[in-house]
Parts: sequence; C-alpha cells; structure tokens
Amino acid sequence: MKNTNTIIAIITLLLFANFSIIYSQTEISLGADLVSRYIWRGTDFGNSPSIQPTLAISYSGFEIGTWGAYQLGRDAIVKPADEIDFFVGYSVGIGNTTLNLLATDYYYPNSGNKFGNFKNDGLGSHIIETSASLSGPESLPLYISASVNVYNEVDNSAYFEIGYSTSLQNTTLSFFAGATTGGDNLYYGTSNFNVINVGVTAVKDIKVTDDFTFPIFGSFILNPNQDIAYLVVGISI
Repeated sequence: MKNTNTIIAIITLLLFANFSIIYSQTEISLGADLVSRYIWRGTDFGNSPSIQPTLAISYSGFEIGTWGAYQLGRDAIVKPADEIDFFVGYSVGIGNTTLNLLATDYYYPNSGNKFGNFKNDGLGSHIIETSASLSGPESLPLYISASVNVYNEVDNSAYFEIGYSTSLQNTTLSFFAGATTGGDNLYYGTSNFNVINVGVTAVKDIKVTDDFTFPIFGSFILNPNQDIAYLVVGISI
C-alpha cells in the first residue's frame, strides 16, 4: 500500500508539474480592430465601418480562437453583414521557413439560418475552409498561401495569395496579390479564374504615452476583376 501511495503521489506531482508548464506557456490574446470598411479578398462586406473583435488561446504552435466583424452602419431594410469565425491553427518551423495550417468556420448570424444548422451543399449556416501558407525568413520575407472551401460551398472555391513585406521609416509595408478559381455560385464574384485582390498595407505604431502605443494601418486594395478600388484605414487595440 505504501508503494502504491508513493506511485500515486509521483504521478500526481508529474501531472501537476506538466500542467504548470503548459499553463505558464499558454498565451491569451484579446483585442479589436476598428476599420473604415471591411474588405475581404477584394470584396466589400457591409459598405460600412466595422468593429472586429478577436479572442484566441495559443500554446506551442497551436492556436484556437474566434474573430468577428460587426457592421456599424445599420440599415432598417438590409440585413447587416455581420460575421463570426471560429479557427484552429498550427505553425511549425521548417528550416528557415514557417508552415501555417488553418481551419476556419465562417458563420453569418444575419443569414436567416440558425447557428446549429450544419447542413452541406450551400444549405447550412457554416462554411468551412482549410488553408496552408508558407512564410520565409527575415532575409526573404515572402509568403504564399492557398485556401479551399471544403464544406457547405458547392463549388469548393479556392483562393491563392502571394505577398512580400518590408520596412520603411518605422512603417511596415506589405504587398499582396490574390486570385481565385471562381465557381458557378460566384462565391468570389466570378465564375472563372481571376485576380481579385491586389494592394499594399502600411502599419505604423502611434505613441500615446511612454507606456502605451497602438498600431494604425491603411490599405489600398484593387479588385481587377470587378474594376473597383478601396482605400481603408483602421486602428488596433
């Protein structure tokens, strides 16, 4: 019995120590962006300023969380273009590059469907997308990404993007270009392969006090397929 109690005590101590390590290395992020327009992959959602909160928990390369977009301009007739996304991601270093894997569940609370409707073939409330991206080191700050709708979107539309980042006078500049395979249901506004998202984003930290700064960002975005451009500004808190 004494040996059994000793073994139980050792196991309990190891479990507690392991839990303490995980707890100490777990990070919780909470924040929000306020943007003049919600432009997603070259498309304007809501034609209104948008508040975009996020909550995520990360540990050892894994991350799980939720992100939302809430249209601030409300129309008495048109339903607001609100959105809640749930995501699970994993990042791992491969040599000098980083591989990022991501699964995202897109949910639109004003679509008229209930949250618990998980029907497929365009009938449910949730569209699930899987993504993979590869990011280069600081010496070659390029990234490429590919995303595919794998559930509840009949055409399984895909989106591909390439980008490059650099810095100029304490400002980070990110150039990007994205294209889609398109589909018959016009998920990205086209039924054929087209470039839909080209532009640049600038990010700069604004110092308020010695202990508080916040980033301000602006983007120029062109959708060549729709022949329309956007100029967006936002802040992060």
